Amino acid sequence: MSDTRVPDRVFRRAEQDAETARTGTTTPQTEHPAYRLAFQDLDFLLREDLRPVRFQLELLKPQLLLDEANIASLFVMYGSARIPEPDKAPALLELAGDGPGRKVAERLAEKAKYYEVARELARLASDFPRDEAGKRHFVVCSGGGPSIMEAANRGATDVGAESVGLNIVLPHEQAPNAYVTPSLSMQFHYFALRKMHFLLRARAVAVFPGGFGTFDEAFELLTLMQTGKIERIPVLFYGREFWERVVSFEALCEEGVIGPKDLDLITWVESAEEGWDIVRRFWREKEAAAG
Repeated sequence: MSDTRVPDRVFRRAEQDAETARTGTTTPQTEHPAYRLAFQDLDFLLREDLRPVRFQLELLKPQLLLDEANIASLFVMYGSARIPEPDKAPALLELAGDGPGRKVAERLAEKAKYYEVARELARLASDFPRDEAGKRHFVVCSGGGPSIMEAANRGATDVGAESVGLNIVLPHEQAPNAYVTPSLSMQFHYFALRKMHFLLRARAVAVFPGGFGTFDEAFELLTLMQTGKIERIPVLFYGREFWERVVSFEALCEEGVIGPKDLDLITWVESAEEGWDIVRRFWREKEAAAG
């Protein structure tokens, strides 16, 4: 029996039946939506009743794509979609003129330096070597949009590395930034599933100044670590002056709604080199402690 080959499968593949269904006989019965294969029936898949299935699909598709790309871990970077890159800051100020938006434009221009910091941090992380199994670590991942997100993906591109972009459908039109690797550019409907994929493989996170979206992503991560739902990972907060102006972490502690040790979940940094050194040291010490 050693020379007998047993086939891997005997059932036809789904794509074969899908093609047959597309090119089959045309009759009133076959033309009715009820006759469509369930997985080819978009109207059916978009029914309210199918939300749990859509959840599962949105969880599974990125998981499979990242597995197939040999990506074992991510370096996730959160930040504003409105901070200009340094070269474009003067144009922003000129557009604002001397009107009421001048002060806002000045504050955004002041934060333009973080575009370059995010870009350099991405360069450093993207040079991390593969492990013995050929798996890639600290692959840069952003929300796939402009500004700080673009800087992260751009930094990876600078050193010839791939990077991930997790975009989301919004009422106003948007597109992934030009530096996301096309095969790793993914689009989500559900914010919850997108945030889950940010963190499932995250082994370091950098949080740059940002608005509601950045707050949502960063504070969910801090909550997950605070409550022990995930193990602690390095969380680098860039722009201490900004963050302490818009959020009083010390006041939260003084009011008793968080504990003093919770403040240790945040590591304040300003430079790319310092941030990358902190990440590498964290995991070296973790490995040494594990024996």
